[in-house]
Amino acid sequence: MKLTKSELEVMETLWQAGRPLARFEILELSINPSWSPSTIHILLNGLLKKEAIREAGFVKRTKTYGRLYEANVSREEYYSDTLFRGKGVQSIPAFVSMLLRTDDLTMEVVDELEKMLAERKKELESEE
Repeated sequence: MKLTKSELEVMETLWQAGRPLARFEILELSINPSWSPSTIHILLNGLLKKEAIREAGFVKRTKTYGRLYEANVSREEYYSDTLFRGKGVQSIPAFVSMLLRTDDLTMEVVDELEKMLAERKKELESEE
């Protein structure tokens, strides 16, 4: 799934909130959106069509009801899919190889990565 910059900003707002949001809440919680408030309807319809979000009920505001929206894909799933399928990186080892060549890699980051890999290895071993 490929999202536009504006759609990604809406998704970030939903992910950050961690709960279903109404249109007015998305507008209120969005930090420095690159889109105008009048385009939120178009963005939400586009995200629904791409199945990035789903309807999650209704909320009453004043005399009318509005739809609630929630993310249909997690932040991790989206970025993982974008990284490994949409940008030309064909494998996790290729990505890690590129990551290890960066100048920003510190011993603290290496230690954290080792811890994460050890935890994941234990999970995978217990599944076998």
